Amino acid sequence: MKPLSRRRYAIAALGLAVAVFLAFNIAIDSAITNAKLDLTENGRFTLAKGTRAIITNLHEPVTLRFFFSKKTASEYAQTRTYAGRVRDLLHAYAARSHGKIILEEVDPEPFTPAEDEATAAGISGVPTETGDTVYFGLVGTNRIDGREVISYFAPDREGLLEYDISSLIYRLSAPKKNKLAILSGLPLDTGMGGPQAMMQGQSRPFAIYAELAQAYQTEMLAPDFTAIPADADVLMIVHPGTLSDAQTYAIDQFVLKGGRALVFVDPNSELASSGAEPGAAASFSTMPRLFQAWGIAFNTNKEIADLKLAQRVQLTRDGPPLLYPLWLHLTDENFSSDDPVAANLKVLNLASVGSLRPLKNATTKFASLVGSSNQAALMDVSQMRMQTTAAPDSIAGMVAPSGQEYIIAARLTGPAKTAYPATAAVKEAKNINVIVMADSDIFDDRFWVRIENMFGKQVAAPFANNDAFVVNAVENLTGSSDLISLRTRATNDRPFIRVKEIQADAERQFKQQEDALKARLAETEAKLKNLQTGQAGGKSVGITPQQQTAIETFKRQLAEIRTQLRQVQHDLRQDVDALGGTLAFLNILVVPLLVAIFAMVLAWLRRRRRARAIPL
Repeated sequence: MKPLSRRRYAIAALGLAVAVFLAFNIAIDSAITNAKLDLTENGRFTLAKGTRAIITNLHEPVTLRFFFSKKTASEYAQTRTYAGRVRDLLHAYAARSHGKIILEEVDPEPFTPAEDEATAAGISGVPTETGDTVYFGLVGTNRIDGREVISYFAPDREGLLEYDISSLIYRLSAPKKNKLAILSGLPLDTGMGGPQAMMQGQSRPFAIYAELAQAYQTEMLAPDFTAIPADADVLMIVHPGTLSDAQTYAIDQFVLKGGRALVFVDPNSELASSGAEPGAAASFSTMPRLFQAWGIAFNTNKEIADLKLAQRVQLTRDGPPLLYPLWLHLTDENFSSDDPVAANLKVLNLASVGSLRPLKNATTKFASLVGSSNQAALMDVSQMRMQTTAAPDSIAGMVAPSGQEYIIAARLTGPAKTAYPATAAVKEAKNINVIVMADSDIFDDRFWVRIENMFGKQVAAPFANNDAFVVNAVENLTGSSDLISLRTRATNDRPFIRVKEIQADAERQFKQQEDALKARLAETEAKLKNLQTGQAGGKSVGITPQQQTAIETFKRQLAEIRTQLRQVQHDLRQDVDALGGTLAFLNILVVPLLVAIFAMVLAWLRRRRRARAIPL
């Protein structure tokens, strides 16, 4: 055979390389379609352990019908991109399920049976500027007529996407919902408007209650109850009023018989204080007889003030935001990493919280779930109420940190005896399971969620994990924890710790100087007013030249004091601004400079290596 020329040989080799490249890509695409590298801190684009467990535990097939208007939404880049992420995630679910999850995609084009199907299934259509409608939702069904719907994938809940889908599948895989009995002195199911607002169609339940009602069969206990429903899996008690002996006994026996309880008490419930309606709960709540039997101490006269965890609030319209140590912003370092209820939390926003501690002779095991920082102190509740009304900006200056970390929420397990030894049917239990939190304002929507109305439907966009703590606790007490790891993936709280420390120090100094200057200002203004009106000993007199000179002096002093006060207020942000300038300098100049130096050094090393490789 005649040998190939060098040119033909090169063309043949190139053709073979192209064929091998295409074959390799086809093989990779078909074999590892779902392979990806997730470098996000919390594995946002990787199926969580809880999701994998839910998929693995599927016993019956689940059908997911993904409705998305491809053509209509093609001109809306954000919606199209988000839909791509939803589609990829759904394919990951289906691939992981080995046939247990059947995924169907439907494009409900206008005036087609598919559009009628989407509308009938409860998918919300969002009108566009051109008058067309975009459908973007999910319908899940099982073999026993179970149906769950995500009517529209709202962008504000993108961080909760995996939780929403996994929760839908979980509800379809467990059609029998666990029962949650609720005893509450707060109107969780109607909102703060109470029954009157409900009759007027203006009520809205607390968002946490709405989430619980979706996942569980809930039953609100009547104020005069004397027994806990026999089929209740968990009893949740939220800021109870004064309980009768019969009611206390019913709770005691429920827990000793193996019932699980989740309890929220409060030394100063701001939700209850704002109720302002007949029959509203008192501002404090406790269950002393039961707590004694369970081995836990709680003082209704003390609340925690924490300088490190204090939220920043705008106390006056014109003044700067100041630290308010009675409202706490807790982060992951304040949560137990050993308990699944708290281990995945990122942020909790609480208000006027109390503290818990174990009794010395307790037989139960006391495990902290949520705690304060060591920059906290216990303050008198009645004094804080008066101070909040009179001068809330002075509370931070009243806090003298004890160096102790106070416990806000705890789990009680182990052996316990009845609170009614003389009459109880069940005298003791080998292992109770009770979770107690010394705060009820965790349910207050304003501290953790934004409720937005999207095309006639309410969408909850959380900015803290208040709901996660409550729902995690209920789920854990019912014996399932698959969804716990998913609820907090959306909340990435990255506080500027150094900035907060600088602000706290500056505000303490600012407050002292401000108070001194304001006192001088008030004294000078009073003296000036007396001189200008000619008041001396309560009698009107003429103004002498000496008094006129004094008036001018006081006016100059007033101007100087106001200038000093403005300077102090300016100095409040001086260190923070300086730190911001330093960081900006590092980001804008130093980092690019370091990259350039690295590139030059690398180029020099390569050139040196080549020089050594060239034979002499």
